[in-house]
Amino acid sequence: MRIPYPPALRNLVYRLYARRVEGRLDHTQVPKHIGVILDGNRRWARADGRTTEQGHQAGAAKISELLGWCEETDVEVVTLWLLSTDNLDRPEGELKPLLGIIENTVRDLAADGRWRVHHVGNRDLLPTATQQVLKESEQATRDNTGVLVNVAIGYGGRQEIADAVRSLLLSHAERGTSFEELAEIVDIDLISEHLYTRGQPDPDLVIRTSGEQRLSGFMLWQSAHSEYYFCEVFWPAFRKVDFLRALRDYAARHRRYGF
Repeated sequence: MRIPYPPALRNLVYRLYARRVEGRLDHTQVPKHIGVILDGNRRWARADGRTTEQGHQAGAAKISELLGWCEETDVEVVTLWLLSTDNLDRPEGELKPLLGIIENTVRDLAADGRWRVHHVGNRDLLPTATQQVLKESEQATRDNTGVLVNVAIGYGGRQEIADAVRSLLLSHAERGTSFEELAEIVDIDLISEHLYTRGQPDPDLVIRTSGEQRLSGFMLWQSAHSEYYFCEVFWPAFRKVDFLRALRDYAARHRRYGF
């Protein structure tokens, strides 16, 4: 028979274990850019007898904790996948409250005063109110010196590549570049200059919660040489020790950059 431990004792053991893992973490091996697929809000809600909206709200509340852990461990860039292009096809009864939660989350990130907020995604696909929140949050935090937080909203990896190619073509059309001339100069670096994350380092580590082991189109171009860490826990239940385990796992790997 399994004897349940009192919550206070469980919390103490957890804190001691997290401190042990953190104490053994080599900060020189910490990834500078982490991408996070925040998966499992709805399944967490169902398992806990809550509504879908409550699941999304709980997931949103976890973000500030994650960013605090990133700050403590010297992570410089975090990309959070909050809403995919596929998510925009969800029923209005779920999508509308989800967009409201996302808008409030972005406002809170901007109001915190520590982070630089940057939108990655196709803004034209989003409602006007959401677009305005993103614009205002970027402007309000552009001079902040803390962690750069990419909020991937209305984001899809294929959409990003298509938008990058379109931007590249339009840019050179304005200069009068012929298709023949453009074909001669197109390379990886030129396309990268038109991505949503242009000027940023590619993610060193991509974390996905909820046990799903796929990218689902997340940062397809940028993650060519990323390391992946798949965590079984649903996003709202993601703990600091889960984050530290991901960093420890990353530090133990030998990055071969595709070879």
